[in-house]
Amino acid sequence: MKSPKVDDYIKQWPLLGMGSAAPWAVAQDCENRILALLEALGAGYRRQGNIAVHETAVIEQGAVLKGAVIIGEGCFVATGAYLRGGVYLGRNCIVGPSCELKSTFMLDGSKLAHFNFVGDSLIGESVNVEAGAIIANYRNELDGADIKIRHEDYVIETGVSKFGALVGDGCKIGANAVIAPGALLRPKTYVPRLGLIDQFAYD
Repeated sequence: MKSPKVDDYIKQWPLLGMGSAAPWAVAQDCENRILALLEALGAGYRRQGNIAVHETAVIEQGAVLKGAVIIGEGCFVATGAYLRGGVYLGRNCIVGPSCELKSTFMLDGSKLAHFNFVGDSLIGESVNVEAGAIIANYRNELDGADIKIRHEDYVIETGVSKFGALVGDGCKIGANAVIAPGALLRPKTYVPRLGLIDQFAYD
């Protein structure tokens, strides 16, 4: 089975020491991977249990952080945001009001506007997700069948039932767009408002 290399999509990825695991394998093991990163964090983080927040980050009252979470330098997490299941925010990320992030890495300078859901995903640097856009992680219409991705001229069998997307550096996702489970967005991909990206390989 061929698998895309995360560092072909996210330039900074090797600096996290995540190795060469497939993106869906990283998402499935997100909490454990973030627990490992917590052990190696440097100074400047406020810690409470398995949550580490950089002293320059702003977490508004009413945000909910559950499980292993790392929030980097200069980040902003708004009221009503919900981060769970292992979440990593790089530097200067924004998670707006009423956004939910589940089992996701989001790297430097990336932004969720508001009313977004992102599940089981790897988000590169300088990605902007406009209001209402969704990165879905489960094939509800197929009763959660394992995700198969049509990529270039072959089909990838992921062996997992939950995986959102691998979103490359500099992508722009328009308001109310839907990224269906198993999407691979090359760097600087533009998804229009109300757009749909669906790379599932139906039988």
